[in-house]
Amino acid sequence: MGSMCVLRRAGASGGSPVLVCKRNACLRAPHARSSLAMGRTADYSKESCSVAAALAVVGDPWTLLILRDGFAGVRRFDDWRQRLGVARNVLAARLKGLVAQGVLETRRYSDHPPRNEYVLTPKGRDLAPVLLTLKAWGDRHVYGAGAQPLDFVHGCGAALAPRLVCEACGEPVLGADLTPRRRGAARVGEVLAPASHARSVSFAAD
Repeated sequence: MGSMCVLRRAGASGGSPVLVCKRNACLRAPHARSSLAMGRTADYSKESCSVAAALAVVGDPWTLLILRDGFAGVRRFDDWRQRLGVARNVLAARLKGLVAQGVLETRRYSDHPPRNEYVLTPKGRDLAPVLLTLKAWGDRHVYGAGAQPLDFVHGCGAALAPRLVCEACGEPVLGADLTPRRRGAARVGEVLAPASHARSVSFAAD
């Protein structure tokens, strides 16, 4: 088996899954323009589930593509518009939501006229393993082996093959070896309420 980076699941001590490698994986690569019409109508507010909570923040298809391009170095409104072909109002709403959730932050790059660019925060950069794993799934199950449109070559020289392992023992994570342990938790709508309130405060979109 060739060299690969691994995605580590948090052990008993908790923490976030992390991409583990000797050198940082690079997400900067060009992506094809998409003209698909996509939207989201699901309401996860009554769920008590971290997957549902994550989907409430980044589950919209346009949002995932915005983040994909953000990792590729896109920061400005018009650049996302050109790459994605998304309507201005849709893009403005998705960027506003990502800022409200702390996934992106705005930085002023022009005062006359006033213009902001959008930069990934540490919270946003934590989504890198998610996008890498989602890409790997698409490579394998949608395009098929050897037909994927893009490879990420790691610093070691090998094509990146992300793998999920347990942070505590280092063993690969399989569905059969996981035991759910329910914890008391608030509903998604409750934990996201502060950010939802922040979105109601209008600000100028570029």
